Amino acid sequence: MRIGFLTASDSTSRESWSGTHYYMARALQKHCGEVSYLGPIKTIVKSGAGGVGKGLELLFRKRYWHARSIVVAMRYARILEHRISKQPLDLLVAPLAVAEISFLKTELPIVYVCDSTFASLVNYYPSFSHLLGISIWEGNTLERRALRRANLVLYPSKWAAEAAIADYHIDKAKVHVVPFGANLEDVPDQETIIGKKLSDRCRLLFLGKYWERKGGDIALETLLALEKMGVKSELTICGVVPPQPVSHDRVTVIPFLNKDDEIQRQKLRSLLLTSDFLLLPTRAELFGMVFCEAGAFGLPAVTTNTGGIAGVIEEGKNGFLLPLSARGADYAKVISGAYRDGQYYHELVKSSRAAFNDKLNWDAWATSVKRIIQECGTVC
Repeated sequence: MRIGFLTASDSTSRESWSGTHYYMARALQKHCGEVSYLGPIKTIVKSGAGGVGKGLELLFRKRYWHARSIVVAMRYARILEHRISKQPLDLLVAPLAVAEISFLKTELPIVYVCDSTFASLVNYYPSFSHLLGISIWEGNTLERRALRRANLVLYPSKWAAEAAIADYHIDKAKVHVVPFGANLEDVPDQETIIGKKLSDRCRLLFLGKYWERKGGDIALETLLALEKMGVKSELTICGVVPPQPVSHDRVTVIPFLNKDDEIQRQKLRSLLLTSDFLLLPTRAELFGMVFCEAGAFGLPAVTTNTGGIAGVIEEGKNGFLLPLSARGADYAKVISGAYRDGQYYHELVKSSRAAFNDKLNWDAWATSVKRIIQECGTVC
């Protein structure tokens, strides 16, 4: 197949969609066919509806979501139609590309890939809260058009797939659940992971860009609760700086690691390899690529049962799912139980890596996508 990889972002960068665009395109190239990049599109989103949107924001003190405006979507369509016409393609794969395909005119079949719907994001993610009514209307309009326009719709979790069918009444026959993979360059070999030993103190890794949404305060509570229980512990916070300074001997803060930089990428690899648990008490999550990455290192995740996380974490296999109401003491109880039982922890390491081997990798994703395309007859 000749595949047009359709997104306004720069899919050659590991920073685009946390690396998902980059690794998804590579997997398609490896398993499905020749990939041609139709992005990036350098049209500034705010130039489309920025003036009007900014005025509405000032007037009503609510947000206008420029990236999901109809004006921007129409601009994307014109640019992409021109680029598509210049090369022979059999299929378009459009990840996270609602605005890009909503008004797109093409005879090519479209495979739309996303981790959520607009309706499920509103008032769930902080950045999708306090939106103007016009912005919600535009967001839902674009989502509905994109879902109806697509020949196949792929989500990584049952939570997202069911939301699309329920909220936008699309044909469930074209909706499929295919878990995403780990956005990693250098996966450790199986023997290294299976031979992993518990650290002399419980090493917790908090990995995320958003302190409040990822539950950073609960992660700190967990460290303190473990110490009260007599479990020597340390916490590494990577990807964000806490809003309030943290003065604790066993807390390390690494503000940011760039996956496009080899040295920083290896630093992230070392963190995953030497930690005992991924601790992410997230308040809102659509899927969680970091859980796939943790699995590659046999790293059990202790997290929240919210959004699409249950599509990647299986209770007691590659991690633990706690209720949204859980606090640090609850997380500490789960972690201490697994940490103090060496045999049980070793089994967790093996089953976490097995989940990665079986389904939470991009090879598995691309193989499944190819099968779905062939079975559905999207490409003749």
